[in-house]
Amino acid sequence: MTAENNAIGQTDFKFPGQTKFYRGKVRDVYTIGDTLVMVASDRISAFDHVLPKPIPYKGQVLNQLAAYFLNATKDIVPNWVIASPDPNVTIGHACNPIPIEMVIRGYLVGHAWREYKAGKRMICGVPMPDGMKENDPFPTPIITPATKAEEGHDEDISKAAILSRGIVLENDYELLEKYTHALYQRGTEMAAKQDLILVDTKYEFGKKGEDIFLIDEIHTPDSSRYFYKEGYLERQEKGERQKQLSKEFVREWLMKNGFQGKEGQLMPFMTSDFVALVSERYIELFEKVTGEKFIKAAISDVEERIEGNVLGYFSR
Repeated sequence: MTAENNAIGQTDFKFPGQTKFYRGKVRDVYTIGDTLVMVASDRISAFDHVLPKPIPYKGQVLNQLAAYFLNATKDIVPNWVIASPDPNVTIGHACNPIPIEMVIRGYLVGHAWREYKAGKRMICGVPMPDGMKENDPFPTPIITPATKAEEGHDEDISKAAILSRGIVLENDYELLEKYTHALYQRGTEMAAKQDLILVDTKYEFGKKGEDIFLIDEIHTPDSSRYFYKEGYLERQEKGERQKQLSKEFVREWLMKNGFQGKEGQLMPFMTSDFVALVSERYIELFEKVTGEKFIKAAISDVEERIEGNVLGYFSR
């Protein structure tokens, strides 16, 4: 059996005491009491669509990267994690999600660049200076929140709109901004040690009682974009494309094959070679971002392994 055949497309466990189940784009989430069991599958999404084939080891990469960064930032903001009993599993506090993604951008890239190129100089109520080129740094990082959509695309929203609609209370929002800047600063410092630039990222928060917790993953290739630091300035001066460490190459492959998630477009066929390439890129990203060797978990009986580790945790 190949790694591709053993990739985790989806799970369907029935844990003792389980009260809820939710399948997200890439995670399967089980609720047991006031605890969440979050299984990072090997599904991959782009343009708000889940691609037809899972990517071997992608879930392990994301789960372990998230654990690495959440552990490194718990002095800044409390996070939802209690334990990680399996390479693909995180167990943590069930929080009420705040329905806003706190997107922070240090550089003019991606969606912000597309808006800028179209002539806009304001994004989410935040001004963008004239005279910038793609991939230039902003004078200071900017926060461009997005509504967290249940389905379809997340949408830009300004701080003023968030407060006027009562989506988040003002005191809580000020705290979210403070946490977002501090987390991005820590992520930037950690990236620099690995000769990387943390370009932009997003954070999600939830509340348990009156307390705000950092939830979900942080600083992973699914939520963040990195540039290679070496050669960044030279490439900018020459107007060349920056060397990225992110899943942008998956989006580029889709666009090259005529898919951007728009109505009527067909998802291109994923060859085994492409699946293997994406897997290798995720592993490369883990090793580059952390400076640690990626140890592939045994996947011959992957669902049995996950179920056994979760049951073992709760039976302690």
